[in-house]
Formats: sequence, C-alpha cells, structure tokens
Amino acid sequence: MISESNVKLTIALANPDLDPEEQEQETRNLLREIKDLDVESAELVAVTETPQGSKALGGFLLGVLQAEVSLANLKKVLGFLGDRLGNKTIELEVEANGKKLKVKASSQQELMTAITAAQNFVAVT
Repeated sequence: MISESNVKLTIALANPDLDPEEQEQETRNLLREIKDLDVESAELVAVTETPQGSKALGGFLLGVLQAEVSLANLKKVLGFLGDRLGNKTIELEVEANGKKLKVKASSQQELMTAITAAQNFVAVT
C-alpha cells in the first residue's frame, strides 16, 4: 500500500517491433535505471495483477513495471521518463491519494503532455 505522501506509477512499454525477450530486457533495463533515481520502490508487475489483454513472460507482465515515488522525487522521475521514453509508445498510470490517472503517449510531444497532466493531477489530489 502506498503512503499518502507517495505516488504510484505504472509504466507499460509497448513496442511491437521487439520480440518478448527483447521487450523484457528493455523493461528490466528501464527498471534498473529507475531504481537508481532514489525511488521508494520499483519492480516488475507480477502476473497475479494481469490487466485484461496483457501478455506475461516468466511470471511478470511483459513490458510493465511499477514504481513508488515520493512527491519530492516525482518531477525528477517524470523528467527521466520524458528523456528516456520520448519516442516510444507507453501507457502511464499515476495513482495518488486513492485517485488514478491513465494516459497514453506515442511521441515526445504526447509524452510531455502526459507528464504535465500527471504533475497537475498529483498537485490537485
């Protein structure tokens, strides 16, 4: 359970050009980089939490990870995602104070708009 002062991010990468093993490696690389950003926690999403229509590989959802981030580090983590995932198709779900915002982006401009929406959402909740 996330604390009231933390934000839960669920990041789903969607790259149809990669095979499942390559997608898993890309997700694990991103997870390792996010862990270096001083987040509260970061992990792959276990199959037990499978959203409808998702694929799983090795007990984890393919291309999906979650991170719990303090409000103080949220801007840094979102900035990192913007730099790192700018031209990739992603779904970002932000959960704060019991409310959720889900956005999709498939370009740098869409991702920047999604990040701004996520920051505004957290500021209001």
